[in-house]
Amino acid sequence: MPAAESPVLRVDGLDVRLTRDGETVHAVRGVDLTVERGEVVGLVGGSGSGKSILGLSVMGLLPASARPVVSGAVDLAGTDMIGAPDGARRAARRQHVGAVFQDPMTSLDPTMTIGRQLGEVTRDRAHALSLLEDVGIARAADRLKAYPHQLSGGLRQRVMIALAVARRPSLILADEPTTALDVTVQAQILDLLLTLREDIGCSIVFVTHDLGVAAQVCDRIAVMQHGRIVETAGVDEVFGNPAHAYTKNLLRSRIDLRTPRDRPLAAMPVSAAGAAAPAAPGPADDDVAVGADGVLDLAPGAPTPELPAVWPPVVLRDGTAVTVRDAHRVFRSGPPWRRRELPALRGVDLEVRAGEAVALVGESGCGKSTLLRVVAGLETTTAGEVTVAAGAAPQMVFQDAGASLTPWLRVGTMLDERLQAHVTGMSRAERTDRVLDALRTVGLPPETARARGDQLSGGQRQRVALARAVIVPPTVLLCDEPTSALDVSLAATVLNLIGRLRRELGMSVLFVTHDLAAARIVADRVAVMREGRIVEIGPTDDVCERPQHEYTRTLLGAIPGPQHRRDRVATTTGAAR
Repeated sequence: MPAAESPVLRVDGLDVRLTRDGETVHAVRGVDLTVERGEVVGLVGGSGSGKSILGLSVMGLLPASARPVVSGAVDLAGTDMIGAPDGARRAARRQHVGAVFQDPMTSLDPTMTIGRQLGEVTRDRAHALSLLEDVGIARAADRLKAYPHQLSGGLRQRVMIALAVARRPSLILADEPTTALDVTVQAQILDLLLTLREDIGCSIVFVTHDLGVAAQVCDRIAVMQHGRIVETAGVDEVFGNPAHAYTKNLLRSRIDLRTPRDRPLAAMPVSAAGAAAPAAPGPADDDVAVGADGVLDLAPGAPTPELPAVWPPVVLRDGTAVTVRDAHRVFRSGPPWRRRELPALRGVDLEVRAGEAVALVGESGCGKSTLLRVVAGLETTTAGEVTVAAGAAPQMVFQDAGASLTPWLRVGTMLDERLQAHVTGMSRAERTDRVLDALRTVGLPPETARARGDQLSGGQRQRVALARAVIVPPTVLLCDEPTSALDVSLAATVLNLIGRLRRELGMSVLFVTHDLAAARIVADRVAVMREGRIVEIGPTDDVCERPQHEYTRTLLGAIPGPQHRRDRVATTTGAAR
């Protein structure tokens, strides 16, 4: 009998320690993992659980600046990716690995056309053209002449996949490849990866914090916490009968269209967070306790405001907080003799009552963020009228809170600046008390005031952004994809926080998202946008359970989850017959 085909990837007892600024973190702890040929294995877990470091270890790409100390073994298609010479590891990467990362803009060269970047791999224009066509890019010949910034996020990700499969690798490592994409583009990318798996016979390691995505595309799931794999099983077993408490907590934190709306979400306690732990204690930074990965170390006893068992009903007040009438916004680019016009808003009408939460959902480029920026006063309308009720100005909370925090200022200073700008007659001591109260309100300890933004985790930065937005309670809180880059537990925590602050402060909320499940949790009404127009608006349950517009039904059908895997398995089985 012929010998069984060896796995494309075998990881045995992998242990990784990284050092930065004198601090050492034990990022991966004794990991064992096998990926068979043609298999899709998901690596899931909270932020900082070690998923991406494991992926970089597999490719032999751990950053030298972090002074990695590695033990154990990683065998990639017969090459030792830990102990082999650099040349052998480079050859193995070229021949056997294709990588697809979360943000293609940081992976594609902005100074080179798509054709030139593909040409460096293929050395053949016809092959490059064929690759773009294979990944579903229309007008492929035109795209070869384009630069990355001229393509949408979904098209850039398809280009990255074309680069990844150009040499028909044995393994594709996909690290959060759909996190920043809307649900319809996400569904297309997931289908594309599975189709390529069938076409070229490769295996896939799919790193994600989205359990719904993992359920849809993976054959097996490995759950990581604190640098360890705590559970490995088939998808049906993980979702139907999880063995480990951490897996159960992750599943509890996940939201879908069946999640109860009348109570806070089940967010994981701080003590169960997935981040890898320090290898040894280290010095503090300016009296702020900083963990081994450079992130502010919040003790399990950090103040977390109590949440009710059931949300109190929202009482809408008389009057409107936001009125939008026939709003148009046209962006223009190019010289006068070759002026291009891009309509972002096309006659939008919207009213948000005082105290009401409205979600704006739709694909990337539909105009939802432009509408939010118009309400905030960061953009002007080309035509139409936008009115915001009197009171404190609307405040924005962005998807990337880190980019919206001034990196060289401490958190307390940033919050204090807003008080100085908008509240008169307060002494310095009173402002300090108000800053600490604002941090306590969002569940952060007082020492956070002395930290800088780069010393905070993603979830902590998002809480600081909310504290800054509500330290002077605004008329309207504007949230632009505030949870899309967070793992399921942190997303649940932020959604709970928005729900509590809205009720306590009486704010109206405009919540932009591509996630209808998140919109359903936050909003009283949902407005579905497409091509600059609102095509459907109504009470949240009506829109999610009884959609009237075909486009809304498409968005609902694209939400990732185990049901799509069952459909795929059934289709494959039927085809085999």
